[in-house]
Amino acid sequence: MKGIKPYKRMPALRTIGCHFDKRRPWKPIARHPEVKRVESDVRIRVHLFKKHKAAGRSKTTVHAMAACPPELTWNICRVKAHEAWPRTTGGKIKVAIIDTGIAAHPNLQIAGGVNTIRGGSYADDNGHGTHVAGITAARGLDGIKGVAPDVELYAVKALDSRGGGFVSSIIAGVDWCIRNKMDVINMSFGLVGSTVSRALRDVIAKAYKQGIVIVASAGNSGTEDNGMIDAPASFPETMAIAATDMSDKVTGFSSRGSGIDLAAPGEQIKSTWLNGGYMTLSGTSMSAPHAAGGVALLLSKQAGLSPAQVSEQLKSRAMPLPSESENEQGAGLLQLDRI
Repeated sequence: MKGIKPYKRMPALRTIGCHFDKRRPWKPIARHPEVKRVESDVRIRVHLFKKHKAAGRSKTTVHAMAACPPELTWNICRVKAHEAWPRTTGGKIKVAIIDTGIAAHPNLQIAGGVNTIRGGSYADDNGHGTHVAGITAARGLDGIKGVAPDVELYAVKALDSRGGGFVSSIIAGVDWCIRNKMDVINMSFGLVGSTVSRALRDVIAKAYKQGIVIVASAGNSGTEDNGMIDAPASFPETMAIAATDMSDKVTGFSSRGSGIDLAAPGEQIKSTWLNGGYMTLSGTSMSAPHAAGGVALLLSKQAGLSPAQVSEQLKSRAMPLPSESENEQGAGLLQLDRI
């Protein structure tokens, strides 16, 4: 359009991002015959609740680790990923982590990626995306192995060094995933506040129709948001994942509400970090990539399943947690032993 310099162009979606002068009315632009819709480029934030310093094992930890092989972390054992590995480790499944990027790490094998903020490197300058990636795909060094260690891992850097960003970069990331034929997308973030984005909903619906399984963290608002989970987890096309602790209870911070599909470990999760290191973090950010890895295991065993079939199968195998309601846990705790 004449006189407008976009800061982001997405030709495949016929979408542009541009700055408006607050002193001038924008409604005439919205009424232009070639403009379908105008919406704000709303802010996004990662679903990280807490960082943990390395600490001695509590009694709960010892109890949780009792039946877990010493070379695996408690969370991997809790979803029984290791019981699926004799049959599948996720090979040939393309998993995209839309996040703060993924850092080079000896325990991660990155197949490729993109930076949708300003172009350039998809390397992680925050740590969050690297941690999320390790939960899905760490290769097994240093006692840290992901749910699906042999997936093809892709970094989509759409969030900045502070773990924040704008929905336009997420939309561009989903568009990249569609064009590059990803099988699974992990989204460990949510729109800030109660904002909505029709453009984000549209591109996620497009990805879903193309057969991409989209996993999203429910949010870290606990009981605060009156039974609401964050977007994009609230969209019907995504699998919304709540967080559980070592006692198989939904954590206090995990958002509640209709639309939760499954629960997965999200408290005190040790995974890959910047500079080849490891970090222990909590948040529904950590629960979602367990499910993304579970999706990869299932798809590598049963090629051609639709996103709805994937969701149905994982939910049917989940373990209902007796002390939690459906609005807290969905179908229950993710269980991968029967894949």
